[in-house]
Amino acid sequence: MRSERTIRILDARCGLWACAMLLILSSCGATKFATAVEAYNNGEYHAASQAFKKIYRKKDAKKERAEKGETAWYLACCYDRLMSWSQASAYYQSALRYGCDEPKLKLRVAQSHHKQGRYKDAIIIYNEYLAEHPYDTEAVSGLEGAMKAEEWLAQASRYQVRAFPTTNSRRAEFSPAISLNDDELFFTTSNDKATGTETSRITGTKFFDIWVTRKDEKGAWLRPEPLAEFNTEFDEGTPCFSPDGSKMYYTASNPIPNIYVSRRTDASWSKGERLTIHNDSVFTYAHPAVSPDGRYLYFVSDIPGGQGGMDIWRAELNGDAVGFLENLGSEINTAGDEMFPTFSPDGVLYYSSNGKESLGGLDIFSARQDEWEIWHVNHLSPPINSSADDFGMTFVHNSREEQEGWFSSNRGNAKGYDNIFSFVLPSIKVRITGFVMDSEGEPIAEAIVRVVGRNGMNFKSVSKPDGSYEVNIDRSTEYVMMSGKAGYLNRKAQFTSDEAEEDADYEVDFYLPSAIAPVLVDNVFYKYNKAEVTEESFPSLDDLVNILNDNPYTKIELSAHTDRVGSRQFNLELSKHRAESVCKYLIEKGIDPARLVPVGYGKDSPKTIDEKLAAQYGFPLGQALTEEFIGTLSPELQQTADQINRRTEFKAIGTIVY
Repeated sequence: MRSERTIRILDARCGLWACAMLLILSSCGATKFATAVEAYNNGEYHAASQAFKKIYRKKDAKKERAEKGETAWYLACCYDRLMSWSQASAYYQSALRYGCDEPKLKLRVAQSHHKQGRYKDAIIIYNEYLAEHPYDTEAVSGLEGAMKAEEWLAQASRYQVRAFPTTNSRRAEFSPAISLNDDELFFTTSNDKATGTETSRITGTKFFDIWVTRKDEKGAWLRPEPLAEFNTEFDEGTPCFSPDGSKMYYTASNPIPNIYVSRRTDASWSKGERLTIHNDSVFTYAHPAVSPDGRYLYFVSDIPGGQGGMDIWRAELNGDAVGFLENLGSEINTAGDEMFPTFSPDGVLYYSSNGKESLGGLDIFSARQDEWEIWHVNHLSPPINSSADDFGMTFVHNSREEQEGWFSSNRGNAKGYDNIFSFVLPSIKVRITGFVMDSEGEPIAEAIVRVVGRNGMNFKSVSKPDGSYEVNIDRSTEYVMMSGKAGYLNRKAQFTSDEAEEDADYEVDFYLPSAIAPVLVDNVFYKYNKAEVTEESFPSLDDLVNILNDNPYTKIELSAHTDRVGSRQFNLELSKHRAESVCKYLIEKGIDPARLVPVGYGKDSPKTIDEKLAAQYGFPLGQALTEEFIGTLSPELQQTADQINRRTEFKAIGTIVY
C-alpha cells in the first residue's frame, strides 16, 4: 500500500542520524524539534512536515544557519517521502545552501532533479557526489538512468496514455484492478468520502479504501462507490483477483500491512480474512498478485533473505494454504524497492522498481521467465514511464487492441498524489502471406503452413483453394516455417521480422515437390557429351539439397535423361554417369548416400507433354516426345523437343530408417 511503502523507504543512515539529532537537540531543550523528529522517525511525514515548516520559518538565516540547514534537510526528506518532488528539491537545495553536512545530501539533490525530469542537472550532481563516494550503487544506478533518459524519451513507445477522470479525485487513487469480465474496475483511494473520520499523520489524507466503478449497459463507466463489505477505518488497497474471479486478495494495515482474502458470493464480497504467509507478523506483506494459472501468489515483503529494501516474493497456493516462500532473485530484485507486481493475461509479470536505472522515481518493468526459469527484464518506454512514480498496472482481458488497461502515476501532481491513467497499445498488423504451389506453379489447397517463433509462439494456417494463406506474427522475431500436404514433400523457410512499429506484410511462397510423380530439377547443365555438371547448375542442385534436408527420411531416385541424338547404349551410359555426378554433388553437400539411387534412362523415357508445356509450346497435351513424333516437327520445334527431353529429375521412392 502507498502508506506502508512510504514508511518502508527510509534510508537507514538518515534514520540513525535523526536519532542522534533527537538526543542532541532534546538535551538542549529543543522540545518542538524533538517532537518533529520523533514524528518523522515514526513515518508520520505529513505531521512532521507541518512541525518542521514552523520551525524552519522561525530559524534566523544568519544566527542559526546550521539549525536552519538541518531543518531544511528534514523538510526535504518529509516531502520526498510524500512524493512532492518540487518542494523536496527546494528544501534539499536550502539544506545545501546552509551548509548541512548530511552525507547523502548531494545524492538526494541529484535524485530530486532526476524525479522532476531535469536530467542534465541531475547528471552534474550525481557526478559530484560520485567523485566523493565512487562505490555508492544507488548513485551509480541513478546516474546511468539519468544518462539514458534522453535516449528513452527519444524512443517513446506506441502506448497512448490518458488520465482516467472516472476514478480520480483531489486525493490519491492507485493500483487499479480489472475484473475477469472487464466490467468492474477496483482501485485504492484516499478520497474525502473514505471510511472513518481521522486523517493519516503519514499522508495528511483519509486512510485508504477500495472502491469500484462499474460499466452500465452501454459500456460507460459509472460513478465509483466504496466496497462497504470490508473497508475499515484503517488502510485497505492494492486488490487483485484469482483467475476465476471468486477471490479478491488485497492489502490491509491493522496496523502492520498484511494480505487478506475476500470471497465473492453473488454480487457481494465477504469480510476479508488475514492470509497466513509467515508465522512472524513483524514484517510487511503487501501488494498481492496471483499468476494467471492460479499457481502462485506474488507479493512484496521486507522479510530477511531478500536483496534489500522491499522485494518481490512468491509462494505456491494450495487452496487457502500458502506454501514455501521464494524470493524472485537478483534478476528482479535490487538493493532498492521492488513493488506492485501484476500480470498481463498472457502471463507477463509487471512490477515497479526504484533500484534499477529509471526515468526518475518508480519505473515499470516487464519480466518473462524462460524455459530455464530465468527472468528476462525489460524497461517500459515513455509514455508509460515518466520522471515520476509509475506503478500498478492492470490489463483488459478481452481487447481488440494489442494491450489495454490502467496504471497509477503521480506525474503532473505537485502534491505527489497518485492518479489513475488509462493506456492503449494499438494493434499492429504484422503478417506473413503467400501461396502454396506445386513444382509446376499450380495452387495447392488445404496445405498446412506452420510458423514457429523463437519467442515461443506457434501458429498454423491452411491454404485456400487458390493456394493462398495468411498468418499473424510478432515484430522483431525469428521464425521457422514449414508447409506440407499428403502427396507432397515438405518445404521449410526462415526469416526474421523487423523492429519497425508499423503494419507490415511479409511474402513467403512454398513450392511443394510431388511425393508421387517425378519432379523436374530445372537448370541442371552438363558439359557437352560429358557427365560433369557445370557451375550454372549449382543453385538448382543446392535447392535440391534443401528439399532433402527438409524431408530428412525421404529416399529418392535421381534420374538423368538425354535427347534422341546418338546410340541407345551411349545415351544410357552418359545419363547414368550424369545421375551419378549429381548424386556425388549432393553427397558432398552432406546428403546420406543411402538416400540416393542414381539411374540413367538415356532416351528410353521421353517427356510426356503436360498442361504447362502444352500451353507454352503448343505440343498436344499427353503426347510423349518420342523420336517418331519429333521427326514430324519443324527443325525449330525439334530443337525445343530435344531440349525438353534432356532433363534431370528426382522421385520419392520410400523412406529410410536410421
